[in-house]
Amino acid sequence: MVPPAMVGAAQMKGLSVIGSGDALHPVWRGMWEEFLSGGGEGEIVVVPSSEVEDQKRVHHLILMDDFSGFCDLQEVLSPHGKDITSTGRPHLHLSGEEIACFVHDHGGLVGPAHAFTPWTSMYASHDRVEDCYGGERIDFLELGLSADSSYGAAIPDLCGIPFISSSDAHGPDPGRLGREFVVLEVREATPAGILESISRGRVIRNVGLFPEEGKYNRTACSRCFRQFTLEEAEGNAWKCPDEGGRIKKGVCDRARELSLGDPRPRPPYLHMIPLAEILQRVLSLSSPQAKGVRILYDRFIALCGDEIRVLTGVPVPDLAGVHRETAMAIDALRCGRVSFSPGGGGRYGTFSFF
Repeated sequence: MVPPAMVGAAQMKGLSVIGSGDALHPVWRGMWEEFLSGGGEGEIVVVPSSEVEDQKRVHHLILMDDFSGFCDLQEVLSPHGKDITSTGRPHLHLSGEEIACFVHDHGGLVGPAHAFTPWTSMYASHDRVEDCYGGERIDFLELGLSADSSYGAAIPDLCGIPFISSSDAHGPDPGRLGREFVVLEVREATPAGILESISRGRVIRNVGLFPEEGKYNRTACSRCFRQFTLEEAEGNAWKCPDEGGRIKKGVCDRARELSLGDPRPRPPYLHMIPLAEILQRVLSLSSPQAKGVRILYDRFIALCGDEIRVLTGVPVPDLAGVHRETAMAIDALRCGRVSFSPGGGGRYGTFSFF
């Protein structure tokens, strides 16, 4: 998971912009220098980004328009955390409000990362935005893999806050990088232009997994993954009667608790499953990293140019010329003919095509 691999995967996926991640780390900033021209035809625009953990273990996503801003922010935050230069996601002895204030003072954008997940998120620890950020504004909210925009549409204090979808990739393969993304209306293809579009809410659509695929969509035991209703979980004092594991509240239930009004209009959300996962299912292989998946994946990319075009734009008859069963599966995906066994407790959900 280094810059050349990330840029290569982004091009294969069909992305034009990626976040750097870990931009508070000085060595990591230096590794990105050769990729920072951006904006030219075929070039990937790199937006400096970082994730930090506050004193209550809530995670916050930070975006800036250049790496020098993160250099200055590192200096300011260093007295409040011992591991800024030794880890990608440092723990800071600061509140969410203090972190947001420092970021805004240095010209950056900030918002809660994977806001609904039952671990290390804003809504795991707080019921309202102001309980986490005080009087400081947030510039966006990252939905996380277990939620789509409908989960936050009826939460009153999120009115007017842009929702972004991010892949939270822990590896550079296209099955992870770009599995969630946001389509923006931008005036210029630069980091500053991207930040302007996010801050002004110029979201055309969000794209990502079906929420049921996420690891924390349903309330479930974190040890055996048995799923529970809220009433069952509360009746068992949030302890699994089978394995004794801790029951974690699912994103679906948490969002329902927080939704107190009528849903507000949001940009459309396009649900998409990574091509490698589709190929794994069609070929009945054990892993999306299997050799057979990679061979067929490369054939589709050679024909269509990138994965997003394969999944959303190329006519099904053209896809059938590469592999008929995969073309049928992609047609089912486009038409919403997908069935899920939802994920929860830390295990991904599974899917099948009608």
